Amino acid sequence: MALPEPVTLDWLFNQDSLTRRLTRLSANGFSVTPLFEGWQALRMDECAALDLPDHSCGWVREVYLQDGGLNMDELGSRSLGELLFCDAAFERGALEVCHYPGAWLPADDAVEGLWGRRSCFSRGALSLLVAEVFLPNLWHAIEVAGPVVTERH
Repeated sequence: MALPEPVTLDWLFNQDSLTRRLTRLSANGFSVTPLFEGWQALRMDECAALDLPDHSCGWVREVYLQDGGLNMDELGSRSLGELLFCDAAFERGALEVCHYPGAWLPADDAVEGLWGRRSCFSRGALSLLVAEVFLPNLWHAIEVAGPVVTERH
């Protein structure tokens, strides 16, 4: 399998908040649109990443990030990523990168071969698995806008 283009590698492996990068890319027009939120059975790969028994249930939150005690059920249109990056108590695990299976995406975006990444955030006994899939519209927006400056702290 061929390596992705440098711009794709930069977005996949960047350790900064994706929310902050998207906000800069969209000139502060960033928004979060919830698709689903609630308890559901986790996939086998999610259970493995969270070190849970197979067939465990978890709180699942699926959102579109687009331009234009943790109470995840009360986040609404706020970004979970921004919350995680603002709370120094959360530790981020290693990034995992892959081509995301189209079957795991909402029907309108069920395309094979899209790049995705995920990492586990933990705070004590609480573990959150955050997966991000980069849809074709992002690559178009990056191409039009040019490079996005990476934030360094």
